[in-house]
Amino acid sequence: MTTQQFLSGVAATLIVGFFLAGCGGGGDAPPHANGNDSTPTPTTPSTPNNPPTPPPATAAGPEEFTFEVVNKFPHDPKAYTQGLVWLDGFFYETTGLNGESTLRKVEPTTGNVLQKVALDREIFGEGMTIRDGKIYQVSWRNQTGFIYDLNTFSQIGTFQYPGEGWGLTQNDQYLILSDGTNILRYLDPTNLHEVGRVSVFDGATPVDQLNELEFVNGKILANIYQTDRIAQIDPYSGKVTGWINLSGLLKPEERGPDTEVLNGIAYDAKTDRLFVTGKRWPLLFQITLKKASQPLAANHS
Repeated sequence: MTTQQFLSGVAATLIVGFFLAGCGGGGDAPPHANGNDSTPTPTTPSTPNNPPTPPPATAAGPEEFTFEVVNKFPHDPKAYTQGLVWLDGFFYETTGLNGESTLRKVEPTTGNVLQKVALDREIFGEGMTIRDGKIYQVSWRNQTGFIYDLNTFSQIGTFQYPGEGWGLTQNDQYLILSDGTNILRYLDPTNLHEVGRVSVFDGATPVDQLNELEFVNGKILANIYQTDRIAQIDPYSGKVTGWINLSGLLKPEERGPDTEVLNGIAYDAKTDRLFVTGKRWPLLFQITLKKASQPLAANHS
């Protein structure tokens, strides 16, 4: 979604916690990280909030992280980035806005778009994830997701969901969808039906505007729309376990007249590399995280 549309007021999605019967496998087996190669056995998330309530308070608050830039890559400054994934040496990216929404495969070192498919003009594209040779992409207010063949980008299916779609990621059991509220929805990847919800809280405070998502080392990373912060979220309780502050990542001289907000997280599990970018940013960054109490090393480019 655009900043103007957000500021003009978006009706909040009704938060209705529910679970579909017959999920199989029971609710005690939690999701795990890096599930691209496994055959999922859908279960209900182990500690869903129904109705949404804060998780139990603990003495320790979220960790605070800042960043060090490891590398910079060119990025299409016209790309209104909604979703970002790294797979086998390439970035896969979805972009938004009516008439500009696309799915694309990008060569990292040049930023060249190697493969692209455009969505219909009435579709406002949002986040995406890749699983078992398929690309899943959601839309903002059309209540429709799209499934593509990874190699050909041919559309091979659609799926529906109520309310809005913002970000999308996965672990080895579920697709995980954000909708702009503080709710994360868990979808059965075999039929795309919703099987559970988790509410995201920092202490007793709900954390909404959850946008683009990425599953990294057992935690969900979520861009917080219109901010330079990324929330690190426990996928079982919804507790925010860390905050990543990316203020100053894109320098003032690197910004253009159309540069928008931070959005886009990708992770290379094989080499433990984390990438971030933003809407209409001219650069995509590889970063490492540093605890805020630690001094930062000199940036690399």
